[in-house]
Amino acid sequence: MFEGASFLLFENAKKLRNKMTSAEEVMWMHLRKGISGYKFRRQHPIGNYIADFFCHKAKLIVEGGGSVHNNDEIKKSDFIRQSDLEKLGYTILRFTNEEVSKQTETVLNKISEIVNIIINNKTSKIGV
Repeated sequence: MFEGASFLLFENAKKLRNKMTSAEEVMWMHLRKGISGYKFRRQHPIGNYIADFFCHKAKLIVEGGGSVHNNDEIKKSDFIRQSDLEKLGYTILRFTNEEVSKQTETVLNKISEIVNIIINNKTSKIGV
């Protein structure tokens, strides 16, 4: 579940939980209750990264971000991060802070849809 995350990463995650952006607070207000009956964690260490929001059962990472993610260096870093996490079997959803703030229901519906697709695919593979 943590993919070898270091102690320092856990400490950084704890600090990030106390400094959430307003969009992250909005998202957490909804995700803390769970989506489609599945629990989410916030600022969760995975490998060398900290996922904004994470559903262990679905291996789903939900990331938010502001305009800084339009920067070429950040885009490159985000691409590498996503690639690394996908290689570990995680699915990543990204939303802008604006989407979270202005289209909250749409964002939550998309997360619910993806969680259900992932969970249904898992159960059909094991014959449940």
